[in-house]
Amino acid sequence: MKYLLTFLISTLACTTFAQVDKSKNLVDFLPKGFVLLQTINGDLNKDGMEDCLLMIKATDQKHIVTDESGKPLDRNRRGIIVLFKKQGYYALASKNYSCFSSENEDGGVYFAPELTLEIKKGNLIVNYTHGRYGYWEYTFRFQNSDFELIGYDVAYKSNFVSDWVTFDEESINFSTKKKLTKQVIKTTAKGKEVFKETWKNITVNERIKLSTIKNFDDLDMSVY
Repeated sequence: MKYLLTFLISTLACTTFAQVDKSKNLVDFLPKGFVLLQTINGDLNKDGMEDCLLMIKATDQKHIVTDESGKPLDRNRRGIIVLFKKQGYYALASKNYSCFSSENEDGGVYFAPELTLEIKKGNLIVNYTHGRYGYWEYTFRFQNSDFELIGYDVAYKSNFVSDWVTFDEESINFSTKKKLTKQVIKTTAKGKEVFKETWKNITVNERIKLSTIKNFDDLDMSVY
């Protein structure tokens, strides 16, 4: 009986805290020391099944600091787990436990950007919005056994002086290996932006994979 009890406790611990490859329950995919922040559902592999994104967050006490007012501030990093829905269970498609900074990260003179995950047209979208300063967005598609970066879009406040909020834009297509830059050159009386468009061929030596990104903040798209 003693050995049976020990075995059951050990089995429960493995099921609850160890990373699994497939399970009926979403919480079984959570690694030890992490909590689930959000779930997003949608079809990511065009099989008609509702797949699932899990945004997770570490709970390490050493990353909870004290802010200027003396209150605790959670600086633990966030991550993502991607699950494919199968008949009666979920299967692990990709994972990255720490690729996103904390939502409480210091934004310097600006507030920290807001992170959202989305499933759109079968693609996985990682979107950062920075209010009136613009946004940047990464588009991933499942191919070659992982989610590879196929697109990058950014809009940032234009240097063009206007009473209207105007944005320059860039769009990179890693599949066609082309980059589009749209620069605001003027706005009409009704506030409509007029762009100058420039196309450029880019070199893509190696595709960026979701599971291997150490920190989204360190991705340098200016090299393309």
